[in-house]
Amino acid sequence: MALIDIIKFNGLANRDWLVYRYPGESFVFGTQLIVAEGQIAVFVKGGKAVDYFSAGTHTLSTHNIPILQALINMPFGGKTPFTAEVFFINRTAKLDILWGTSDPISLIDPKYAVRLRVRAFGQLGIRISDYRVFLTELIGAVGDGEVVKYATVMNYFKGVIITKMKTLIADTVINQKISVLEIAPRLEEISTLSKLHVASEFDRFGIEVVNFYLSSINFPDEDFEAINKILGEKAAFDIIGDHRYSVKRSFDVMETAAGNESDGNIAAAGIGLGLGAGAGLAVGNTFAKGVGDVMQPSSKASPCSKCGALNAEGTKFCSNCGDKLEIVKIACHSCGVLVNEHMKFCSDCGCSLAKKVCSGCNKENPSGTKFCSDCGTKMEG
Repeated sequence: MALIDIIKFNGLANRDWLVYRYPGESFVFGTQLIVAEGQIAVFVKGGKAVDYFSAGTHTLSTHNIPILQALINMPFGGKTPFTAEVFFINRTAKLDILWGTSDPISLIDPKYAVRLRVRAFGQLGIRISDYRVFLTELIGAVGDGEVVKYATVMNYFKGVIITKMKTLIADTVINQKISVLEIAPRLEEISTLSKLHVASEFDRFGIEVVNFYLSSINFPDEDFEAINKILGEKAAFDIIGDHRYSVKRSFDVMETAAGNESDGNIAAAGIGLGLGAGAGLAVGNTFAKGVGDVMQPSSKASPCSKCGALNAEGTKFCSNCGDKLEIVKIACHSCGVLVNEHMKFCSDCGCSLAKKVCSGCNKENPSGTKFCSDCGTKMEG
C-alpha cells in the first residue's frame, strides 16, 4: 500500500456526519495532518485511541505523537513508516434533530374521564463532549471508509427518549392530574425536566445534550370528538343552570323513550327519566305539568321514588321494585312547594334541600335553617 503524505478530511456538504474513518493505514513521520475547524483527528492503534489533534496543520513526528511512537517502538529520524487508523470527529453542535413517539400513549384524561391516545413530538441538539469516550464506544461499529451520521447514532437513543418521555407525560397527566387539553402551559417545564432525564443516558457515551424541547403533545382528531361532546354538555349546564339542565335532560330521555315503538312500557320510560334527570330522583310536579298524560296517564297514579314506575292510588308498595310508597312531604324553605323528603333539590325552584350540620354541636338542622335549633350557633351558607 502506498504511503500517504497528507491526511485531510474536508467534511460533508450537509454537515450531517459525526465520525469519518480515513481510508488508509500506512503513514510516515513527516506526513501533514490537516484538521478543519470543528474537527478532532484521532490516531487509533490496536483498537485504542492514542493521540489527538485539534484544528490546524500538524507535521507528524515523534514529538507530537509520543504515545503512538512508544507503542510501535519506531527508530528516530527519517520518514519511518508506521500503521494506524485515523478518525475525524465532528465536534460542532447539531441542533435540529427531531424526535417523536412512534406509537401513542394510552391515558385516561383526569378531567374529562375519557381515554386518549397521546402523542408527543419535539427537537433536541447534541454535540460530542468527550471524544475519547465516544470513539472508544463506537470504534467497533465503524468500518473502512465509513461515515457515521447523526441519524445512525440517534437510532441507539430513540428507545431511551421515547421511554422517558412516555413516563414523564404519564406522570404529569395521571399523578399530577393535569388534563391533556391543559398541558400546553407546562411544555417548557416538562422540556427542562426531560433534558435532565435524557442527558444522563447520552453522557455515558461522551455526548452532551445541548437542548431538549417538547414542542407538541396532541392526540388524534377522532379522540377529540368525545371531549367535544362533554364540553358541549358542560357549556349547556353552565348557561342554563343545574335545575333547568336536569329538566332538559329528562325531557330528552322521555322523547327517546316515546320514539321507541318496540317498547310501550311507560314504567320503563319513567326509569329512563329518573336516570336522565341526574339531580331529580323522582319525576315530581314540574314534569307532571309539562308532560301530562305521558307521565301520569291516570290522575290517581303515583310514581315510585326509587324506580319511577307508576302505581295505583292507595298502593303501599311499588309493584315494580317493592319499595315503600308512603311519601313524606316537606316544604321547600325557599318557595314553599311540598316535595318528597328524600329530594336533594326542590322540583319547583331548584334550591338545595340538603340538611345543615351545626359546626358547634353537629346537630342536623332542616335546610334553610339560619341558627342551630339546639345550641343557637349561626349556620354557614
